[in-house]
Amino acid sequence: MIATQSLTKRYPRVTALDRLTMDITPGVTGLVGANGAGKSTLIKILLGLAPATEGTASVLGLDVSREGAAIRERVGYMPEHDCLPPDVSATEFVVHMARMSGLPATAARERTADTLRHVGLYEERYRAMGGYSTGMKQRVKLAQALVHDPQLVLLDEPTNGLDPVGRDDMLGLIRRVHTDFGISVLVTSHLLGELERTCDHVVVIDGGTLLRSSSTADFTQSTASLAVEVTDTDTHPDGTAALRDALTKAGLTVHAPGAPGAPGSGHLLLVDVVDGATHDVVRDAVADLGIGLIRMEQRRHRIAEVFTESPEQHAEGPPGAHTDRNTGQPTGPAPGTDARTPEFAAARPQEGHSGDVA
Repeated sequence: MIATQSLTKRYPRVTALDRLTMDITPGVTGLVGANGAGKSTLIKILLGLAPATEGTASVLGLDVSREGAAIRERVGYMPEHDCLPPDVSATEFVVHMARMSGLPATAARERTADTLRHVGLYEERYRAMGGYSTGMKQRVKLAQALVHDPQLVLLDEPTNGLDPVGRDDMLGLIRRVHTDFGISVLVTSHLLGELERTCDHVVVIDGGTLLRSSSTADFTQSTASLAVEVTDTDTHPDGTAALRDALTKAGLTVHAPGAPGAPGSGHLLLVDVVDGATHDVVRDAVADLGIGLIRMEQRRHRIAEVFTESPEQHAEGPPGAHTDRNTGQPTGPAPGTDARTPEFAAARPQEGHSGDVA
């Protein structure tokens, strides 16, 4: 669907993309990176709206430098920022965008009605968009990206400004775009949990450089650790510490996840699984201490970990877990960059849950 080779975009004072090489196949793909990572710049180049400084890129087999108009006929685009005319209804706007994409008038009206129904705006389709909520405006932008029945849609931060319920609704719509209509999706976000729940494949970039490209299943595969959480009692005011001591005496290796002082870091233990008896040892230790067991579950990797692991950890990770699918080689943060940005630290999901450069 999308392929880039050594794609570079330089501005006078910043390099937005730095020799980016990747290959995106059909499905729902997440493009994740902090603000300023180069996501919006990449989309502009893929649509043929901005020239690359170096390298090549193709979309649906079409060269972005020579066939931008043909690409835009086959691709839908949902911009990040609010760009809707306030005094126009959703129907008028989406019909106009359908006509701009080459649909005849009758087909444009029919497709508009169907698309607005799909995104949940059919009852509100004749209202002026200036009175729409943020969630409704995002749905209009999604509708205009879909109205001409594209092969691929590029969605730039589609959940931007939405509340949790609105985010869930939008993520459901995005997933249905592919499952119900067979349209491939490239969605950008800096919220890692959203991509874990929605995407088949995730591409991580930082500073315009590829950090990792893997299937979501590889990112979130099971680890060889048990996540164990227990309660405190009068006998053991610090049940976690008591269990840690008991498991250590039993010969198990126990870790406390997270940075010291981080929320929840003092109440969760990670126990290395030696064999099938590890679960029994943990259960018996909890029972002997007389404390309550809140949970004992196989821990899974999270996408956020790619931003907190060192390059050495990437290289030593599970087979296939930290590799560039183009080269098969382990990947880590680009030299000279710090991938542990505040956006990703804040977005790191809890256990068990889920203005780029212009």
